[in-house]
Amino acid sequence: SSVQDEAVDKSTFKKCNQIAFYRRQKLLCPGKSSYQALLDSVTLSDENVKFQIIHEENKVLLQVEIYEIEGNIFRLKIDESSPLRARYKVPDVLIKEPITQRLSISHKEAGILALSSVNGDYKVQVTANPFQVELQSQGETVMSMNSNGLLHFEHLQPPPSDRKPTAQNEKAASDYFKEKQEDLGLWQEKFGSFLDIKAHGPSSVGIDFSLHGYDHVYGIPQHTETLLLKNTSDGDAYRLYNLDIFGHKIHDKIGIYGSVPLLLAHKPNRTSGVFWLNSSETLVDISTKAVAEHMSSRSAAETAKQRAVPLTDVRWMSESGIIDVFLLMGPTAFDIFKQFAQLTGTQALPPLFSLGYHQCRWNYEDEQDVKTVDAGFDAHDIPYDVIWLDIEHTDGKRYFTWDKKKFQNPRKMQEHLKKKKRKLVVIVDPHIKVDPMYTLYAQAKEKGYFVKDRNGQDFEGICWSGSSCYLDFTNPEVRKWYADQFAFKTYKGSTNILFVWNDMNEPSVFKGAELTMQKDAVHYNNWEHREVHNLYGFYQQMATAEGLIRRSSGKERPFVLTRSFFAGSQKYGAVWTGDNTAEWSYLKISIPMLLTISLAGISFCGADVGGFIGDPEPELLVRWYQAGAYQPFFRGHSNMESKRREPWLFGEKNTQIIRKAIRERYVLLPYLYTLFYRAHTAAEPVMRPLWVEFPGKTETFDVEYEYMLGNALLVHPVTEKEAKTVSVLLPGSEEIWYDFRKFKRMEDAGTLKIPVTLENLPVFQRGGTVIPLKTTAGKSTEWMIDISYELHVALDTEACAIGELYVDDGHSFQYLHKKQFLYRKFTFHKNILTSSCTDESGQYQTSCVVERVIVLGFGKQPTFVTASSKGGKEKEVIFTYDTKTSALTLGNLALSIDADWEISI
Repeated sequence: SSVQDEAVDKSTFKKCNQIAFYRRQKLLCPGKSSYQALLDSVTLSDENVKFQIIHEENKVLLQVEIYEIEGNIFRLKIDESSPLRARYKVPDVLIKEPITQRLSISHKEAGILALSSVNGDYKVQVTANPFQVELQSQGETVMSMNSNGLLHFEHLQPPPSDRKPTAQNEKAASDYFKEKQEDLGLWQEKFGSFLDIKAHGPSSVGIDFSLHGYDHVYGIPQHTETLLLKNTSDGDAYRLYNLDIFGHKIHDKIGIYGSVPLLLAHKPNRTSGVFWLNSSETLVDISTKAVAEHMSSRSAAETAKQRAVPLTDVRWMSESGIIDVFLLMGPTAFDIFKQFAQLTGTQALPPLFSLGYHQCRWNYEDEQDVKTVDAGFDAHDIPYDVIWLDIEHTDGKRYFTWDKKKFQNPRKMQEHLKKKKRKLVVIVDPHIKVDPMYTLYAQAKEKGYFVKDRNGQDFEGICWSGSSCYLDFTNPEVRKWYADQFAFKTYKGSTNILFVWNDMNEPSVFKGAELTMQKDAVHYNNWEHREVHNLYGFYQQMATAEGLIRRSSGKERPFVLTRSFFAGSQKYGAVWTGDNTAEWSYLKISIPMLLTISLAGISFCGADVGGFIGDPEPELLVRWYQAGAYQPFFRGHSNMESKRREPWLFGEKNTQIIRKAIRERYVLLPYLYTLFYRAHTAAEPVMRPLWVEFPGKTETFDVEYEYMLGNALLVHPVTEKEAKTVSVLLPGSEEIWYDFRKFKRMEDAGTLKIPVTLENLPVFQRGGTVIPLKTTAGKSTEWMIDISYELHVALDTEACAIGELYVDDGHSFQYLHKKQFLYRKFTFHKNILTSSCTDESGQYQTSCVVERVIVLGFGKQPTFVTASSKGGKEKEVIFTYDTKTSALTLGNLALSIDADWEISI
């Protein structure tokens, strides 16, 4: 939800060249760095290597620390040696202080310091003059820092009024200062009618990284942009600054609701990552070029035929804080995902209901409306799990309350939904209505829990609730108090089927600069808002998730959707792409947007199905449901001004197609839930770009309108109006692909023209995989607990296949505390399908069975099929074989999912 008239106006938001620290950083052009390392100052400990560097003009000393962290990660920190006051260092994002490994000095001479990693695979080479750092793997340079000399570190200074000027230079200084000030925004910065007072003066930091051999870079969400990051021109950097931009423009590098400062670089034999841990406004410049291959010893003849190799330079610039950067050395994409998770945590395991379909709108009017919509799903035989209430459900936008007329008995309404095995999500925003009669406001005011303005008063801004104050979630005490608000006895009318949606938490401030909080507002421990801006939503979601866990005494998994996020938000729930528009181009761009968020560690992500703003034509709505059904977070949502769009309002034919898409989603849940378990335990993204699965296939590197769901399904949503065919890349000459629904083997790999009707969405199963499904859909996930399973076994060129199934109670933490889960493995090899246990430590009682198995690509009609459970005797299995598709169907199996068994063909 957002404010319309104000936000659409482009001039509300800054262009890069209107950002003072960016202009200052950009005054430094590539060249020889003014910094040199003082190699006499090197000290070595178990933790790190430390030394100082000095700026040759201003003579300010900076302290450099280099760490090797277990698992192929290097960390580089640069801070002032003796700052005027402490500079902000991001807390709470890293899950723990990383475990370091001792670097050793392999040599130190002639202005070069060479460090070796424990296992000797990596070398860090520090050049003293000009200062630069190079990271080598087995003799090959992977990454270098400051090789373009763009390290620019604004040290803290006393304000001009505190300096001791001499008479003659006083006038000159003040004239110079006025002029400089206007342009450089050192001590204050104007934007429109807003004035940002910089009490501590300029404090920006920046440095460049060269990625050797790479010309494909990805990541740094959130932007309405392509998957492959583009070269930036002057004044058009990628911006990471969380903003409420209603109806964000497509192909724009302005930062929107969330920021994850993680960039990935990929080439056929290696993937690398750069994680820039800084929560202030950040800009990223990217430039890719070809350079002559660097050979240390080469003859004239070799020089003549040297190859051009790609090089990508990435320049990070942040308004404040320190330089604290993690270099993730991979070498594979999956290694990078693990390394990033080792630092910031993995995706929280969602409760199963939250992987079902969510029905939302701004707003469902009242209790009767909720009941009617709920009944509509049953009447039209469409499964769904959760109905949502936007801001109008509250008493005058006072969160944690209910509108007394429209929702007179919220508890009874929830009991009704609970009988139907469904859930409710309500919105809880961070802005608190200024109203002394509103308990939440009164308590927070009395305890001093609001963000302050620069004069020490509670910061006030306009938001949905009118004049509002903003809770300071950076304060752990505020987070604890906020979490307590979710207790059943405190949050009147809430029950255990109520879950939460945190919106407007960039934070959104309607009449504020760029529709957000002033940068000179003041948080806990006297830190200015500019330091913590990108963490605000991260902290609200953290506190909300904690509150939901606490209200169940630590027993139940929370579900919290947030609009604003940062690195590590995956630990607390789900995110979505915000206020999109009901147009084909937004359906299309949602795919690379979700892939980028997924690469940055947040697997539980989705886009508003149908588009939030405007009214989708029925065909677009149908196509969006088909796409959303194969994406991690699946929610239909629409704006107050939009016409109602429950899935049955567009005529019988469209209802039928949408029903089919949603039911397909529900049948696929065992596979999807297993993927989320992998994301939770092994940091594997649920939704992946093709290049992650096919790292050596260059033709996949820029593919962004199709994707892999896990390693087994390739999905290509239809994003063109009235499409008759879709051009699909099926990668890998040695791969076999099957039509996921018709079971037919695709003739060949490569780029194929696939005919489509409105009814179908191109989905393909990869040979060599086993996908677990339910045999039919139920009214909601909870109705499906006892429904039997079927396995789709797709054979590869060797006639083998492998797959997994994860099962637990779907809602509690018992899988963790009591090891109550099943984790099974299915293997097809030499015409035998076996079920075995992947993780012996887990146990879970279930009466569920595998009822059906379909083997795709089975060469010939078998003569005889038998099944036997461990220790049981063989039973004959009835089967049918389709000669047209080579699909073998085994029925009436009744094989227990919690037992070992095998089927011989």
